[in-house]
Amino acid sequence: MKIAIPVADGQLFSHFGHCPGFAIIDADPETGKALARNDVVAPPHEPGLLPVWLAERGIEVVMTGGIGPKAVELLEQKGIAVVTGIAGGTPEAVVAAYFAGTLAKGANACTHEGP
Repeated sequence: MKIAIPVADGQLFSHFGHCPGFAIIDADPETGKALARNDVVAPPHEPGLLPVWLAERGIEVVMTGGIGPKAVELLEQKGIAVVTGIAGGTPEAVVAAYFAGTLAKGANACTHEGP
Protein backbone atom coordinates (compact mmCIF):
# COMPACT_ATOMS: atom_id res chain seq x y z
CA MET A 1 0.00 0.00 0.00
CA LYS A 2 1.32 3.46 -0.89
CA ILE A 3 0.50 6.27 1.54
CA ALA A 4 1.26 9.97 1.01
CA ILE A 5 1.69 12.30 3.97
CA PRO A 6 2.38 16.03 3.53
CA VAL A 7 5.55 16.92 5.42
CA ALA A 8 7.78 19.79 6.46
CA ASP A 9 10.92 19.30 8.54
CA GLY A 10 10.22 15.56 8.84
CA GLN A 11 6.81 16.03 10.48
CA LEU A 12 3.25 15.91 9.19
CA PHE A 13 2.39 19.30 7.68
CA SER A 14 -1.08 20.55 8.52
CA HIS A 15 -2.18 21.86 5.11
CA PHE A 16 -2.25 19.39 2.22
CA GLY A 17 -2.34 21.86 -0.66
CA HIS A 18 0.54 24.04 0.47
CA CYS A 19 3.02 21.49 1.79
CA PRO A 20 6.64 21.65 0.66
CA GLY A 21 6.84 17.89 0.17
CA PHE A 22 5.37 14.46 0.77
CA ALA A 23 6.62 11.38 2.53
CA ILE A 24 5.62 8.44 0.35
CA ILE A 25 5.37 5.40 2.58
CA ASP A 26 5.27 1.86 1.23
CA ALA A 27 3.41 -0.08 3.94
CA ASP A 28 2.28 -3.64 4.49
CA PRO A 29 -1.36 -3.47 5.63
CA GLU A 30 -1.21 -7.04 6.94
CA THR A 31 1.63 -6.34 9.35
CA GLY A 32 0.88 -2.63 9.81
CA LYS A 33 4.50 -1.74 9.18
CA ALA A 34 6.11 0.94 7.04
CA LEU A 35 8.52 -0.82 4.70
CA ALA A 36 10.11 2.16 2.96
CA ARG A 37 9.93 5.94 2.91
CA ASN A 38 10.71 8.25 0.01
CA ASP A 39 10.49 12.02 0.54
CA VAL A 40 9.60 13.98 -2.58
CA VAL A 41 9.25 17.69 -3.28
CA ALA A 42 5.67 18.72 -3.99
CA PRO A 43 4.93 20.32 -7.34
CA PRO A 44 4.10 24.05 -7.37
CA HIS A 45 0.64 24.80 -5.95
CA GLU A 46 -2.00 24.63 -8.65
CA PRO A 47 -5.65 23.77 -7.99
CA GLY A 48 -6.40 20.19 -9.04
CA LEU A 49 -2.78 19.20 -9.69
CA LEU A 50 -1.97 17.19 -6.55
CA PRO A 51 -4.66 14.51 -7.01
CA VAL A 52 -3.36 13.75 -10.51
CA TRP A 53 0.28 13.91 -9.39
CA LEU A 54 -0.35 11.54 -6.46
CA ALA A 55 -2.41 9.12 -8.56
CA GLU A 56 0.45 8.94 -11.09
CA ARG A 57 2.67 7.76 -8.22
CA GLY A 58 0.29 4.96 -7.24
CA ILE A 59 -0.85 6.54 -3.98
CA GLU A 60 -3.77 4.72 -2.35
CA VAL A 61 -4.20 6.77 0.85
CA VAL A 62 -3.50 10.40 1.79
CA MET A 63 -3.18 11.23 5.50
CA THR A 64 -3.25 14.91 6.43
CA GLY A 65 -4.24 17.47 9.01
CA GLY A 66 -6.33 19.61 6.70
CA ILE A 67 -7.53 19.50 3.13
CA GLY A 68 -10.18 21.35 1.18
CA PRO A 69 -13.39 19.56 0.17
CA LYS A 70 -12.68 19.91 -3.55
CA ALA A 71 -9.28 18.26 -3.12
CA VAL A 72 -10.91 15.39 -1.19
CA GLU A 73 -13.43 14.96 -3.99
CA LEU A 74 -10.72 14.94 -6.68
CA LEU A 75 -8.57 12.45 -4.73
CA GLU A 76 -11.53 10.13 -4.19
CA GLN A 77 -12.35 10.31 -7.91
CA LYS A 78 -8.83 8.98 -8.50
CA GLY A 79 -9.48 6.09 -6.07
CA ILE A 80 -7.37 7.61 -3.28
CA ALA A 81 -8.77 7.38 0.26
CA VAL A 82 -8.34 10.47 2.46
CA VAL A 83 -7.77 10.53 6.23
CA THR A 84 -8.03 14.04 7.74
CA GLY A 85 -7.70 15.75 11.08
CA ILE A 86 -4.32 14.31 12.04
CA ALA A 87 -2.56 16.64 14.48
CA GLY A 88 1.07 15.81 13.70
CA GLY A 89 3.92 13.40 14.16
CA THR A 90 6.42 11.65 11.98
CA PRO A 91 5.05 9.86 8.93
CA GLU A 92 6.14 6.51 10.37
CA ALA A 93 4.30 7.19 13.65
CA VAL A 94 1.17 8.27 11.77
CA VAL A 95 1.19 5.10 9.65
CA ALA A 96 1.81 2.86 12.67
CA ALA A 97 -1.08 4.48 14.59
CA TYR A 98 -3.34 4.20 11.53
CA PHE A 99 -2.80 0.45 11.24
CA ALA A 100 -3.01 -0.05 15.02
CA GLY A 101 -6.37 1.74 15.08
CA THR A 102 -5.03 4.35 17.51
CA LEU A 103 -4.65 7.31 15.14
CA ALA A 104 -5.95 10.40 16.95
CA LYS A 105 -8.04 12.45 14.55
CA GLY A 106 -9.72 15.78 15.10
CA ALA A 107 -11.63 18.05 12.79
CA ASN A 108 -10.34 18.71 9.30
CA ALA A 109 -7.92 21.60 9.85
CA CYS A 110 -8.81 23.19 6.50
CA THR A 111 -11.87 25.25 5.73
CA HIS A 112 -10.63 26.36 2.31
CA GLU A 113 -13.45 26.02 -0.19
CA GLY A 114 -11.36 26.92 -3.24
CA PRO A 115 -12.21 26.25 -6.89
